[in-house]
Amino acid sequence: MAPRNHLSFLFLSLLCFTSLSLLLSFLKNSFLSSSSPSPPIPSTTAATPQFKHDEVSDGACDFSDGFWIHDPKEKERSLARYDGTCKEIFKGWNCILAGKSNARELLSWRWKPKACDLPKFDPFQFLERYRNTNIGFVGDSLNRNMFVSLFCTLRRVSSEVKKWRPAGADRCYTFLKFNLTIAYHRTNLLARYGRWSASSNGGLLESLGYKEGYRVDVDIPEGTWAEAPSFHDILILNTGHWWWASSKFHPEKSPMLFFEKGLPILPPRPPHEGLDMVLRHMILYVERRVQPGTIKYFRTQSPRHFEGGEWDQGGSCQRMQPLSSKLVEDLFSPSNNGTNREARLVNQHLYKALEGSSFNILDITRMSEFRADAHPSTAGGKKHDDCMHWCLPGVTDTWNDLLMAHLSNTRI
Repeated sequence: MAPRNHLSFLFLSLLCFTSLSLLLSFLKNSFLSSSSPSPPIPSTTAATPQFKHDEVSDGACDFSDGFWIHDPKEKERSLARYDGTCKEIFKGWNCILAGKSNARELLSWRWKPKACDLPKFDPFQFLERYRNTNIGFVGDSLNRNMFVSLFCTLRRVSSEVKKWRPAGADRCYTFLKFNLTIAYHRTNLLARYGRWSASSNGGLLESLGYKEGYRVDVDIPEGTWAEAPSFHDILILNTGHWWWASSKFHPEKSPMLFFEKGLPILPPRPPHEGLDMVLRHMILYVERRVQPGTIKYFRTQSPRHFEGGEWDQGGSCQRMQPLSSKLVEDLFSPSNNGTNREARLVNQHLYKALEGSSFNILDITRMSEFRADAHPSTAGGKKHDDCMHWCLPGVTDTWNDLLMAHLSNTRI
């Protein structure tokens, strides 16, 4: 073979080998890329996060689904948390000082979620974590029940407090070493309401025969909490008990008369429809007024435990232990049309109103339905049994355990 031809052969051989190697490498990489997952695409919404539901660390635990376990050591832990000497406890709720026979024994029960354990409230950790934070409870006296529980728990470990009333609060304390403020804003319906009487000049409601009642402005928040959304960093709202309070809002003698944009809503609506309208307006009001990053909770309905009739019809709560699951259903299932059906009915309206909102739900209903033993009952200092509010210390301490667990796992 001539030298020129020999060199050409070597060059062509080298070129074929290189091309073959490149082809094999390409095929190998193509195979690997087709059998491996593609890298994740960065979210375009990561810069403006929002939360709508609580997330728990293991992604599976529902703190509200569980049962009560009798644990004698729990009584010692509860009394170490705070006791009847906390002066913020309303007299009618202080079952220890009032001498309720099971006031200490009712503390021997511990809530156990089915899929995990509910962490115990650590007041030192709470104070440290929520330095320079304002926390507002907005709602009826059951939210005050919860507010007092939190105050007494924190007061036990941090005694330097300032009492004041910012943003329309009914009661408020700042823990000075931590600049942590907790406040209670009293409002029964969330919406503004007051007595209404027929005008001598007549009007739309007068023409329908209405002479008196309660005007409820579904689109205007009550003044006691109107500034709360812009003041607080964490909000816990509730409403419900007053919407079916026939002793105050009697459907014939003193009905709820709903107004929107200053005008009566006609035809007049029943309370449950008014509740839907108020919830819709108040949820939007809060979402418009809060600062970015504000954590918002709506607490579910606290159950009552009247047996034998309503509060003004001889109803009482004399049980000494938590209810069985069967008794819970007997008392609270709406299908039974019982005295205490209110709790689950209110929740149905609440869940519907919160769909698509940025609120979290603090579900205390199920755990509380079992605790017929934990109300002040005859020790409440009233002419009738108090089967609505809770003894302190008591069940609302577990509500605050639940609140702390959710706050620890809430992602914003």
